[in-house]
Amino acid sequence: MELTLRTLAMPADTNAAGDIFGGWVMSQMDLAAAIRANERSNGRTVTIAANEIVFKKPVKVGDTLCVYTAVDQIGRTSMVIRIEVWARRCYTALREKVTEARFTMVAVDEDGRPRPVDRSERHAAE
Repeated sequence: MELTLRTLAMPADTNAAGDIFGGWVMSQMDLAAAIRANERSNGRTVTIAANEIVFKKPVKVGDTLCVYTAVDQIGRTSMVIRIEVWARRCYTALREKVTEARFTMVAVDEDGRPRPVDRSERHAAE
């Protein structure tokens, strides 16, 4: 797993209970999945599925959200990106896993049509 995105949870991102809104966390996961998939495919990708999303613990205002990604599977035009989200709790060194999921991304060309993903060994370390 590689750190792909870090951001700070802000008051504007809260739900009615005062915790960070799950949809905001999901959007950060989608951004991280896109970064990882775009780099791996050397081009544009789109999200086609967000699977197995598990919210384990709430994220609080002031927490630093750290989104880690790994390429789990590569198909002809698609990739499955495994995601773990960890929160570094505000003003402490405590780190907790708060969310995990698997996103399916499809590589697309300039017209938005699926294109092949390079499956060569030079990307095997990912």
